Amino acid sequence: MATAPRGLAGHLAAHNSVQAVHVGDDCLMRREDYDVDIRAGSAAAHYFSGYTQVAGITLPTEHRILPRTPEGQAPAEPLLVTIDLSDISFA
Repeated sequence: MATAPRGLAGHLAAHNSVQAVHVGDDCLMRREDYDVDIRAGSAAAHYFSGYTQVAGITLPTEHRILPRTPEGQAPAEPLLVTIDLSDISFA
C-alpha cells in the first residue's frame, strides 16, 4: 500500500488542504486520511470499498469514515459516517 500526501488548491472544497491517500496494489483508492477542519481538526480515516464499474468508470460504492488516533490507527468503532451507493448512473 502506497501513501502520498497531496496538497489541494485553495479554491477547491475539501475536508482539509493536506490529505494522505492509500492506494492498493490494484491502483484503487482504499483509504484517505485527513483532519476535519470544521470539527476542530479531528483526525479521520475514510475507507473505500465495494468497487463497481459504471460507464467504464470504477467507483467505490461503500464509504466508511472512522476517527483516527494520533498514531494513525482507525479503530472499528465508533463509526462516524456510512455511505452506501447503488443504482449509479451518469446523465
